[in-house]
Amino acid sequence: MSTEGMQTTELQGKQRYIQAIEDVLSKTLNNMDKFGTRFPHVSLNGTYILNDNDDWTDGFWPGILWLCYEYSHDERYRKAAEGTVASLRQRLEQHVSLDHHDIGFLYSLSAKAQWIITGDESARELALAAADVLMKRWQTTSDGSGYIQAWGAPDNEEEAGRIIIDCLLNLPLLYWASEQTGDPTYVEIAQIQAEKTRRYIVRGDDSSYHTFFFDAKTGVPIGGSTHQGYSNGSTWTRGQAWGVYGFALSYRYTGNKAFLETSKRMARYFLEHLPEDSVAYWDFNAPVATDTYRDSSASAIVAAGLAELISHLAAGDPDRLYFEQMLATSMESLINNYATIGDDEAEGFLKHGSYHIHGGLSPDDYMIWGDYFYLEALMRLAHGIPGYWYERSGK
Repeated sequence: MSTEGMQTTELQGKQRYIQAIEDVLSKTLNNMDKFGTRFPHVSLNGTYILNDNDDWTDGFWPGILWLCYEYSHDERYRKAAEGTVASLRQRLEQHVSLDHHDIGFLYSLSAKAQWIITGDESARELALAAADVLMKRWQTTSDGSGYIQAWGAPDNEEEAGRIIIDCLLNLPLLYWASEQTGDPTYVEIAQIQAEKTRRYIVRGDDSSYHTFFFDAKTGVPIGGSTHQGYSNGSTWTRGQAWGVYGFALSYRYTGNKAFLETSKRMARYFLEHLPEDSVAYWDFNAPVATDTYRDSSASAIVAAGLAELISHLAAGDPDRLYFEQMLATSMESLINNYATIGDDEAEGFLKHGSYHIHGGLSPDDYMIWGDYFYLEALMRLAHGIPGYWYERSGK
């Protein structure tokens, strides 16, 4: 294709991304009226299940609101976003449903986002307080190392010793806290957790376990397992997606080339195992039939993650063109085949996400995180506006 032809294709793609963003803006305004002060989680038969800010997913709605505000400068989005941050402040003060590692999901996309966009010092302090809550999940082991316990209170015997790949997206809160405070403890723990994830959760063929267990006292590795994947030895696609994006973010903060290389390898594995329409099934090892569930949210995470990964690759990097082409192809499929563009009654942005197949929880519905990462990917590609995992340059 000629240079002129490539430029035309890129312009058409950008225009399509802008159209998709405009559709999201309209849906979000409608949802603000429907949701009120409650938070969307996953859907049931096309209607979002709402909660009173007591789930791990409750940072994604604020993230959507802040992205909509950044794009439009419409004060309605800002007002709604600030209301969610106030709710999350109360949740932290009362320690409501915070015995898990997903503090980064909750507070990076809400309080830290408010700080990044508005410079509100109270939002910065809230995000730092949240980082301290996450730090309390650090469990020291007798081998001199440690881990961030994924779920449950420290004395929960069933969950002791468990790490999960999702935690990679919670670590940016700790990296950021070190930058803000000058305290190296946050970044040291985040790096140990990322390296432990790289060493034990990422397999030799660049696929991944969902979770991994260590002896809670000694730190001796026990083995990999799954909670939401097809089997212990399978590759749950959303977990692989967390790895693609999470290791790219750890590289941004640390400069550790092993993290960048791991992100690249996991991305290539994900992309090379996609079906014909370039949107993932829920698990790469699940038997494929006409009724096998997709997980559009996994592909949305990887789209945003690829945009992050590509930003760290030199123009001559042999993987860059491949990743750029696959990102464009995946986004085209999400927009054309999975997005609810034109359906004014739809609450979600992406159809055919899956939450917990074995648990029978929303196997083919809207996922609020899928909606968030879809919008983040669109914003990155159309306007160069990333999410809220790190400070923007020049701030």
